[in-house]
Amino acid sequence: MSFALDAVGVIHPNGQRALAGVTLSARDGERIAVIGPSGAGKTTLLRVLGAALRPTEGEVQALGTRPWQLPAAALKKLRARIGTVHQSPPIAPRLRVVTAVLAGRLGEWSTLRALGSLFHPSDITGAHEALARLGLEERLFERCDRLSGGQLQRVGIARVLYQRPALLLADEPVSALDPTLADAAIGQLVAQSESTGATLMASLHAVDLALRWFPRIVGMRGGAVMFDLPAAQVTPGMLDALYASEGGIATQRPLPAGAATVAVVEAAFHRPDCP
Repeated sequence: MSFALDAVGVIHPNGQRALAGVTLSARDGERIAVIGPSGAGKTTLLRVLGAALRPTEGEVQALGTRPWQLPAAALKKLRARIGTVHQSPPIAPRLRVVTAVLAGRLGEWSTLRALGSLFHPSDITGAHEALARLGLEERLFERCDRLSGGQLQRVGIARVLYQRPALLLADEPVSALDPTLADAAIGQLVAQSESTGATLMASLHAVDLALRWFPRIVGMRGGAVMFDLPAAQVTPGMLDALYASEGGIATQRPLPAGAATVAVVEAAFHRPDCP
Protein backbone atom coordinates (compact mmCIF):
# COMPACT_ATOMS: atom_id res chain seq x y z
CA MET A 1 0.00 0.00 0.00
CA SER A 2 1.41 3.37 -1.03
CA PHE A 3 -0.82 5.46 1.19
CA ALA A 4 -4.05 5.25 3.18
CA LEU A 5 -6.19 7.99 4.67
CA ASP A 6 -8.91 7.08 7.16
CA ALA A 7 -11.57 9.70 7.94
CA VAL A 8 -9.04 12.51 7.57
CA GLY A 9 -10.18 16.03 8.34
CA VAL A 10 -8.34 19.35 8.31
CA ILE A 11 -9.60 22.48 10.03
CA HIS A 12 -7.48 25.61 9.60
CA PRO A 13 -6.75 27.91 12.57
CA ASN A 14 -9.39 30.36 11.30
CA GLY A 15 -12.02 27.63 11.68
CA GLN A 16 -12.37 26.89 7.99
CA ARG A 17 -12.74 23.19 7.18
CA ALA A 18 -10.53 22.15 4.25
CA LEU A 19 -11.03 18.37 4.37
CA ALA A 20 -14.01 16.47 5.75
CA GLY A 21 -13.81 12.74 6.49
CA VAL A 22 -11.62 11.77 3.54
CA THR A 23 -10.98 8.04 3.26
CA LEU A 24 -8.72 7.12 0.38
CA SER A 25 -5.98 4.60 -0.38
CA ALA A 26 -3.68 3.66 -3.25
CA ARG A 27 -1.59 0.67 -4.20
CA ASP A 28 2.04 1.04 -5.25
CA GLY A 29 2.29 2.30 -8.81
CA GLU A 30 -1.29 3.56 -9.14
CA ARG A 31 -2.02 6.75 -11.12
CA ILE A 32 -4.79 8.93 -9.72
CA ALA A 33 -6.09 12.32 -10.84
CA VAL A 34 -7.93 14.55 -8.38
CA ILE A 35 -10.38 16.98 -9.97
CA GLY A 36 -12.86 19.49 -8.62
CA PRO A 37 -13.57 23.23 -8.40
CA SER A 38 -11.26 25.74 -6.77
CA GLY A 39 -11.43 25.42 -3.00
CA ALA A 40 -12.41 21.74 -3.14
CA GLY A 41 -9.50 20.70 -0.90
CA LYS A 42 -7.21 19.23 -3.56
CA THR A 43 -4.08 21.09 -2.46
CA THR A 44 -4.75 20.35 1.20
CA LEU A 45 -5.15 16.66 0.37
CA LEU A 46 -1.75 16.58 -1.36
CA ARG A 47 -0.09 18.42 1.53
CA VAL A 48 -1.45 15.80 3.95
CA LEU A 49 -0.19 12.98 1.71
CA GLY A 50 3.21 14.66 1.44
CA ALA A 51 3.57 14.77 5.24
CA ALA A 52 3.70 18.56 5.00
CA LEU A 53 0.44 19.13 6.91
CA ARG A 54 -0.73 17.25 9.97
CA PRO A 55 -4.47 16.54 9.79
CA THR A 56 -6.81 17.66 12.54
CA GLU A 57 -8.69 14.36 12.46
CA GLY A 58 -8.21 10.82 11.23
CA GLU A 59 -5.25 8.58 10.44
CA VAL A 60 -2.58 8.85 7.75
CA GLN A 61 -0.25 6.16 6.46
CA ALA A 62 2.36 6.87 3.79
CA LEU A 63 4.92 4.45 2.37
CA GLY A 64 4.41 1.98 5.18
CA THR A 65 4.68 4.48 8.05
CA ARG A 66 2.48 6.76 10.12
CA PRO A 67 4.25 10.09 9.50
CA TRP A 68 3.14 11.90 12.61
CA GLN A 69 4.32 9.10 14.89
CA LEU A 70 7.89 9.30 13.56
CA PRO A 71 10.79 11.09 15.23
CA ALA A 72 12.11 14.14 13.39
CA ALA A 73 14.98 12.34 11.62
CA ALA A 74 12.73 9.54 10.34
CA LEU A 75 10.10 12.06 9.18
CA LYS A 76 12.79 13.86 7.19
CA LYS A 77 13.78 10.59 5.51
CA LEU A 78 10.16 9.86 4.67
CA ARG A 79 9.73 13.28 3.08
CA ALA A 80 12.83 12.62 0.96
CA ARG A 81 10.94 9.66 -0.57
CA ILE A 82 7.98 11.86 -1.50
CA GLY A 83 8.28 14.24 -4.43
CA THR A 84 5.94 17.18 -4.92
CA VAL A 85 5.46 19.33 -8.00
CA HIS A 86 4.00 22.68 -6.96
CA GLN A 87 1.83 24.96 -9.07
CA SER A 88 4.32 27.75 -8.27
CA PRO A 89 7.64 25.96 -7.67
CA PRO A 90 9.50 27.23 -4.58
CA ILE A 91 12.71 28.00 -6.48
CA ALA A 92 15.06 30.82 -5.47
CA PRO A 93 15.24 33.35 -8.35
CA ARG A 94 19.04 33.55 -8.47
CA LEU A 95 19.51 29.79 -8.44
CA ARG A 96 20.83 28.20 -11.60
CA VAL A 97 18.54 25.70 -13.29
CA VAL A 98 21.01 22.84 -12.83
CA THR A 99 21.14 23.50 -9.08
CA ALA A 100 17.36 23.71 -8.83
CA VAL A 101 17.02 20.29 -10.49
CA LEU A 102 19.72 18.67 -8.36
CA ALA A 103 17.89 19.92 -5.24
CA GLY A 104 15.54 17.01 -5.82
CA ARG A 105 17.99 14.75 -4.02
CA LEU A 106 19.03 17.05 -1.19
CA GLY A 107 17.21 14.77 1.24
CA GLU A 108 19.57 11.92 0.30
CA TRP A 109 22.81 13.92 0.38
CA SER A 110 25.08 14.85 3.24
CA THR A 111 25.24 18.51 4.24
CA LEU A 112 28.74 18.73 2.78
CA ARG A 113 27.66 17.41 -0.63
CA ALA A 114 24.58 19.63 -0.68
CA LEU A 115 26.62 22.75 0.04
CA GLY A 116 29.29 21.77 -2.47
CA SER A 117 26.70 21.27 -5.19
CA LEU A 118 25.67 24.93 -4.91
CA PHE A 119 29.06 25.92 -6.32
CA HIS A 120 30.04 22.84 -8.31
CA PRO A 121 26.97 20.81 -9.44
CA SER A 122 27.65 17.20 -8.56
CA ASP A 123 25.58 15.52 -11.31
CA ILE A 124 25.36 17.74 -14.39
CA THR A 125 24.57 14.74 -16.60
CA GLY A 126 21.60 13.70 -14.46
CA ALA A 127 20.17 17.22 -14.40
CA HIS A 128 20.64 17.55 -18.17
CA GLU A 129 18.79 14.29 -18.79
CA ALA A 130 15.83 15.34 -16.63
CA LEU A 131 15.60 18.73 -18.35
CA ALA A 132 15.88 17.14 -21.80
CA ARG A 133 12.72 15.14 -21.12
CA LEU A 134 10.90 18.49 -20.86
CA GLY A 135 12.66 20.34 -23.67
CA LEU A 136 14.72 22.54 -21.35
CA GLU A 137 18.23 21.12 -21.72
CA GLU A 138 19.51 24.38 -23.24
CA ARG A 139 18.56 26.22 -20.03
CA LEU A 140 20.83 24.07 -17.86
CA PHE A 141 23.10 26.86 -16.59
CA GLU A 142 20.64 29.75 -16.84
CA ARG A 143 19.40 31.60 -13.77
CA CYS A 144 15.84 30.77 -12.76
CA ASP A 145 14.78 34.43 -12.66
CA ARG A 146 15.27 34.55 -16.43
CA LEU A 147 12.70 31.84 -17.08
CA SER A 148 9.00 32.22 -17.80
CA GLY A 149 6.36 30.86 -15.45
CA GLY A 150 5.81 27.86 -17.69
CA GLN A 151 9.53 27.13 -17.88
CA LEU A 152 9.77 27.30 -14.08
CA GLN A 153 6.93 24.78 -13.82
CA ARG A 154 8.86 22.44 -16.09
CA VAL A 155 12.01 22.91 -13.98
CA GLY A 156 9.92 21.89 -10.96
CA ILE A 157 8.83 18.77 -12.80
CA ALA A 158 12.42 18.02 -13.84
CA ARG A 159 13.48 18.25 -10.20
CA VAL A 160 10.97 15.55 -9.22
CA LEU A 161 11.97 13.38 -12.19
CA TYR A 162 15.56 13.60 -10.99
CA GLN A 163 14.51 12.84 -7.40
CA ARG A 164 12.84 9.53 -8.38
CA PRO A 165 10.48 9.44 -5.39
CA ALA A 166 8.37 6.48 -4.33
CA LEU A 167 5.29 8.72 -4.03
CA LEU A 168 4.91 11.48 -6.62
CA LEU A 169 2.43 14.27 -5.91
CA ALA A 170 1.65 17.00 -8.42
CA ASP A 171 -0.44 20.05 -7.53
CA GLU A 172 -1.71 21.69 -10.74
CA PRO A 173 1.69 20.96 -12.33
CA VAL A 174 0.88 22.28 -15.82
CA SER A 175 -1.35 25.29 -15.13
CA ALA A 176 1.09 27.68 -16.84
CA LEU A 177 1.68 25.52 -19.93
CA ASP A 178 -0.03 25.52 -23.31
CA PRO A 179 -2.05 22.38 -24.15
CA THR A 180 0.74 20.70 -26.14
CA LEU A 181 3.41 21.26 -23.48
CA ALA A 182 0.95 20.33 -20.71
CA ASP A 183 0.16 17.01 -22.36
CA ALA A 184 3.87 16.26 -22.87
CA ALA A 185 4.72 17.16 -19.26
CA ILE A 186 1.96 14.96 -17.83
CA GLY A 187 3.23 12.21 -20.13
CA GLN A 188 6.66 12.49 -18.54
CA LEU A 189 5.22 12.20 -15.02
CA VAL A 190 3.28 9.12 -16.13
CA ALA A 191 6.40 7.63 -17.73
CA GLN A 192 8.29 8.21 -14.49
CA SER A 193 5.59 6.40 -12.53
CA GLU A 194 5.64 3.48 -14.93
CA SER A 195 9.44 3.15 -15.03
CA THR A 196 10.04 3.43 -11.28
CA GLY A 197 6.83 1.95 -9.89
CA ALA A 198 6.04 5.20 -8.07
CA THR A 199 2.49 6.08 -7.15
CA LEU A 200 1.38 9.25 -8.95
CA MET A 201 -1.38 11.50 -7.69
CA ALA A 202 -2.05 14.79 -9.49
CA SER A 203 -4.62 17.51 -8.95
CA LEU A 204 -5.74 18.95 -12.28
CA HIS A 205 -8.16 21.59 -13.47
CA ALA A 206 -7.96 20.19 -17.01
CA VAL A 207 -10.43 17.31 -16.99
CA ASP A 208 -9.32 16.20 -20.45
CA LEU A 209 -5.78 15.58 -19.20
CA ALA A 210 -7.11 13.71 -16.17
CA LEU A 211 -9.21 11.38 -18.30
CA ARG A 212 -6.51 10.89 -20.91
CA TRP A 213 -3.62 9.95 -18.63
CA PHE A 214 -5.08 8.64 -15.35
CA PRO A 215 -6.95 5.32 -14.98
CA ARG A 216 -8.53 6.45 -11.70
CA ILE A 217 -10.35 9.73 -11.03
CA VAL A 218 -11.21 11.20 -7.63
CA GLY A 219 -13.74 14.04 -7.66
CA MET A 220 -13.62 16.46 -4.72
CA ARG A 221 -15.99 19.20 -3.65
CA GLY A 222 -16.24 21.08 -0.37
CA GLY A 223 -13.37 19.13 1.16
CA ALA A 224 -15.04 15.75 0.60
CA VAL A 225 -14.66 12.96 -1.94
CA MET A 226 -17.72 12.96 -4.20
CA PHE A 227 -16.64 10.00 -6.34
CA ASP A 228 -13.66 7.67 -6.79
CA LEU A 229 -14.00 5.77 -10.06
CA PRO A 230 -12.20 4.35 -13.09
CA ALA A 231 -11.91 7.09 -15.71
CA ALA A 232 -14.23 5.30 -18.12
CA GLN A 233 -17.03 5.38 -15.52
CA VAL A 234 -16.96 9.15 -14.98
CA THR A 235 -20.09 10.55 -16.66
CA PRO A 236 -21.00 14.05 -17.88
CA GLY A 237 -23.62 14.24 -15.14
CA MET A 238 -20.99 13.60 -12.48
CA LEU A 239 -18.81 16.36 -13.90
CA ASP A 240 -21.75 18.76 -14.07
CA ALA A 241 -22.59 18.09 -10.42
CA LEU A 242 -18.96 18.38 -9.37
CA TYR A 243 -18.47 21.79 -10.96
CA ALA A 244 -21.96 23.18 -10.31
CA SER A 245 -22.26 26.67 -8.82
CA GLU A 246 -21.87 27.04 -5.07
CA GLY A 247 -23.86 29.62 -3.13
CA GLY A 248 -25.07 31.19 -6.34
CA ILE A 249 -21.51 31.89 -7.55
CA ALA A 250 -20.34 29.73 -10.43
CA THR A 251 -17.05 28.00 -9.80
CA GLN A 252 -14.39 28.10 -12.49
CA ARG A 253 -14.92 25.20 -14.87
CA PRO A 254 -12.17 23.67 -16.97
CA LEU A 255 -14.68 22.59 -19.63
CA PRO A 256 -18.11 23.65 -20.82
CA ALA A 257 -21.06 21.43 -20.03
CA GLY A 258 -22.92 19.30 -22.50
CA ALA A 259 -21.39 18.11 -25.74
CA ALA A 260 -17.85 19.23 -24.94
CA THR A 261 -17.94 17.39 -21.64
CA VAL A 262 -19.26 14.28 -23.34
CA ALA A 263 -16.40 14.45 -25.83
CA VAL A 264 -13.88 14.59 -23.01
CA VAL A 265 -15.46 11.65 -21.24
CA GLU A 266 -15.35 9.70 -24.48
CA ALA A 267 -11.63 10.58 -24.72
CA ALA A 268 -11.10 8.37 -21.67
CA PHE A 269 -11.40 5.38 -23.97
CA HIS A 270 -8.43 6.62 -26.00
CA ARG A 271 -5.93 6.89 -23.17
CA PRO A 272 -2.52 5.31 -23.91
CA ASP A 273 -3.15 2.56 -21.37
CA CYS A 274 -6.40 1.46 -23.02
CA PRO A 275 -6.47 -1.22 -25.74
